[in-house]
Amino acid sequence: MTASDEPGWFPIALRLRGARVLVVGGGGIALNKIRLLLAHAAWIEVLAPTLDDALATLRDTGQIHHIAAEAHPDQLNAMLPGCRLVYAATDDRAVNRAVAARADALNIPVCAVDDPEPSSFITPAQIHRGPVRIAISTGGAAPVLARRLRERIEAAMPAGLDGLARFLRDARPHVVAHCPDIDRRRRVWEDFLDGPGGAAAQRGDTATARQVLDQLLDGTRVTGEVWLVGAGPGDPDLLTLRALHLMQNADSVLYDQLLPPALLDRVRRDATRVFVGKQRDRHTMPQPDINAELIRRARAGERVLRLKGGDPFIFGRGGEEIEALVEAGIPFQVVPGITAAIGCAAYAGIPLTHRDCAQSCLFVTGHARKDGTLDLPWDRMAGRGQTIAIYMGVHALPDLCAMLVHHGLPPDWPAAIVERGTQPDQRVLTGTLATLPDLARTSGIGSPALILVGEVVRHRVVSPPIE
Repeated sequence: MTASDEPGWFPIALRLRGARVLVVGGGGIALNKIRLLLAHAAWIEVLAPTLDDALATLRDTGQIHHIAAEAHPDQLNAMLPGCRLVYAATDDRAVNRAVAARADALNIPVCAVDDPEPSSFITPAQIHRGPVRIAISTGGAAPVLARRLRERIEAAMPAGLDGLARFLRDARPHVVAHCPDIDRRRRVWEDFLDGPGGAAAQRGDTATARQVLDQLLDGTRVTGEVWLVGAGPGDPDLLTLRALHLMQNADSVLYDQLLPPALLDRVRRDATRVFVGKQRDRHTMPQPDINAELIRRARAGERVLRLKGGDPFIFGRGGEEIEALVEAGIPFQVVPGITAAIGCAAYAGIPLTHRDCAQSCLFVTGHARKDGTLDLPWDRMAGRGQTIAIYMGVHALPDLCAMLVHHGLPPDWPAAIVERGTQPDQRVLTGTLATLPDLARTSGIGSPALILVGEVVRHRVVSPPIE
C-alpha cells in the first residue's frame, strides 16, 4: 500500500474461528494482540525466538502455537501462505515493516503495530460484554486516546449487558415464531428493551424477562416501574453509573427544585419532564399528589424516574414514596446518591470526621415548622467530638447558631456554610457560631446550602493550584 492509503479497521465480526493468524513477536506487544485473537477462537501461531512468561503460559496450555525462530525471509515465505491475518508485533520497527511488506505482497491483511503506514488494517480498541462488542478507533493516529475512550465507554456500560444480549439471542426464535410481522416484531423488541423486561434480563431475572416478553407478544399492557434515583449534590460527574443508566432510559421524570440544568441534561431528551420541586413556603406539587402521579404513570406502563437531589433516603421523603408504591403494587427500584453532607464537605475540603476532634457525624434538617420553631435534639447536637451537618438551614441560620450556643457550645465554635456545593459557582464561608450568620447575610448566601458545625472546620484544606 502507498503512504497515502489509510488502513481499514479490523472487522470485529470477522469469522476467525479456526483461521490461521500469524503473530510475529514474543513480548508484551504481541501479547496484547493475542489476547484479542483468543476471544475470536483463532488458530494463533507465534513466530519469535523466545516468549515472555505470559506467552509461555499460553503456549504450555495449548492456546497458542510457538515457532521458535527469527522472522527471516525464508521463514516468512514458509509460514505466510494460508494465513487469514498477520500481526507484526515486535519492538523493532524495521522487522515489523519487513513482515508487513511480505504479507502485503501475498495480499494477506497485515497490521504493523503502532505503525499505520505499512499496515493494511488496524485493530481498534474493543469492548467485549458477551455477544456485545464495541470498537473505537482513531484511524491509527492516536491508539492511546482510543484506549482511554474505551475505558470511559466501558465504565459507563451497565452491568449485566452480556446477560441481556444472551437473553435476546436465545429468545429470538420464540419471538419470530409468535410474531411473523417484521414491523410489529421490531416494536416488541423496542418495548421489551425500553421497559421492565430488559431491566429484568439485565439483572439476571430471566423468568420475569420471559413473562414480560410473552405479555408483549400477546398484546398485554405491561405495568411500568418507578425508579427513585439520588442525583447527588449537584456536580453531574458525581452521578452513579446506575443513576445515569436509568436517567437515559426513563419515559418520564419527576424532578426536584434543587437540581441544576447540567444534571438534568443527562436525562433522556424525549422523556416527559414534570417539575414537582418544593420551595420554602411553596410546594409546586404536594407530596400526596407526587405519590399519586408516580402511581398513575407507572400504571400507564411508563418507566418513571423520580429524580431527587442528594440521596432519596436522606431528607428526601423517599420512604414515603416507596410506601405509597408498595401499597399500590407498583414495582420500584431505589438508587442511592451522594448526599449533600458528603459531597459538599469533600468539595469544600472539610473532613466530616477527624481522629483528633470528630468521631461521629450527625445529619439534621434545619427546616423550621410552620410556626417558625425549630424542633431539634439540641442537647445531642451541642456535644463535642462530632460534626453536625445541617440541611435546609439557611433561613434559620441565626436561630440555629443561637440555640447551639444556648445549649452549651461556645460562641467561637467553628462553623461553615457551603452554598451550591460541588458546582462551579460553589462558595464556602468559614467562621464561628457567633460570626457565621452575619457572614452569610452580608455575602448573600442562599439555598441550596449546607451548614457544617464542629472543629473539623479548622482542618479545612484547599488544594494548591497546578503550576
